[in-house]
Amino acid sequence: MQIAFIVCNMAIMVSYCMQRVYRGHGRLLLLMLALVLGAAGTVAGQTTAKNDTQAILTEVSQFMARREYSAALELFDKIDKPVLQTTEIQLLKASVLNSAGRSAEARAIASGISSRAPNNIDALLVLAASAALEGKDRDQRAFLERVIKIDPKNLKALSDLGYIALRSQSLRIAAGHFDNALAIDGNYREALVGRAIVYNYTHESRKSEQLFNKAIQLNPQWAMPYNERARLYKGAGYPEDALRDLDQAKKLDPDSYWISVDRASTLIELNRKPEALEELNRAVALSPDSFLAYIYRAGIKDETGDYKGAEQDYLVLTKIKPDYYFAAEGLGIIKMRYHQYTEARDAFLAAYKYAPKEYRYALLAAINWMKAGRPSDPKQFLAQVLRTAPRDSADWYLLRLYHDFSGDSDAVDRTVREQNFDTKSKMLFYIANYYDIRGNKTLANKFFLEVQDMNRVGTVEWKINEFMLEERK
Repeated sequence: MQIAFIVCNMAIMVSYCMQRVYRGHGRLLLLMLALVLGAAGTVAGQTTAKNDTQAILTEVSQFMARREYSAALELFDKIDKPVLQTTEIQLLKASVLNSAGRSAEARAIASGISSRAPNNIDALLVLAASAALEGKDRDQRAFLERVIKIDPKNLKALSDLGYIALRSQSLRIAAGHFDNALAIDGNYREALVGRAIVYNYTHESRKSEQLFNKAIQLNPQWAMPYNERARLYKGAGYPEDALRDLDQAKKLDPDSYWISVDRASTLIELNRKPEALEELNRAVALSPDSFLAYIYRAGIKDETGDYKGAEQDYLVLTKIKPDYYFAAEGLGIIKMRYHQYTEARDAFLAAYKYAPKEYRYALLAAINWMKAGRPSDPKQFLAQVLRTAPRDSADWYLLRLYHDFSGDSDAVDRTVREQNFDTKSKMLFYIANYYDIRGNKTLANKFFLEVQDMNRVGTVEWKINEFMLEERK
């Protein structure tokens, strides 16, 4: 089993949808900038002040385009105080704060304005963007629904509600929101792409491609439809077409983590792993706290024998995404390879914590526990696990074997009767390790070789069995 490729497409879709909402807010920010630039300085009432404010806001827009958010925020201190206190400028500053990831400060500004002017749509949209940044779907939806009550044809609110529904995998509701937006403006780009995504997930590929094509034709300098059309092509079995779209998306948005990850996964599918690894290094540099690139990168390193590199990526994953227990599994296997049994035990215990029905992790923890100390050391742990395993199942026999540290004939007999080849291979592996720990090398070697002969490539046990046999030559 190559850990890097155990990735749920719908989970990735959730992350994409989170990103889209933020970028949609960035577009709102640019529209606000345009409006404020036209009205800047009216409170001050002086041409010089107006010109100064316009120049500052122009500079703000330039910094925003380069994603230099701190520099953009510093410029607000240069705006005349009367102008700075206007609702428009305050909401613009709040939008920049959201873009900079400072959602609490943005929310404080927008909440103050909304309390004085409950029907201020821009304030509600800023509050919705703050909620999105904080992963508060319910709050975001509530703010957007307030916008719709005030302005039922607000395209941004309708589209963002569509993306919220996508995040919760409510495809019918998402389609409804996008359709409502497109009925108002058939060229509204966020709704075009959102509806195309829904068509992709409902296996209506032709309709999906048509909308992506339209979005690209109308917005040739926008990376998102290229990125999403690539996902459509890749899912349909056309990775080379997908890569062409991703190359274009990368040119248009070179700092996008998700484009980088998508491009890497497509290169992996095309068996261009050195290029994929280079792309993943770039993705990690773009967003060191995001987990997906580490999964793919660890898989490539593990597969190509860079175990130290894979170990580091697995370690990072166990910290930033502890519920992704495959990372702890990968770490445990590498620790076993290096005979670091205590660390291997801890890794498999961590995996078992998040996957308590995956009894192989409890068994692997027990093996390493015994190798690091005494055979009786994991007895109490195994007693707890044994109570949860279905009686007379293959896992129950194996857990009882390691708990009692006897009764191997029962386990062997159960293995002989097992009809499922994967399960049989797994049982042979743990019986082999049982004999190995007891010091019966002859029987251990016999069962290790039987595991190899069954050739259940991709299973955890097969992977460990291979390097154990190498060491026994």
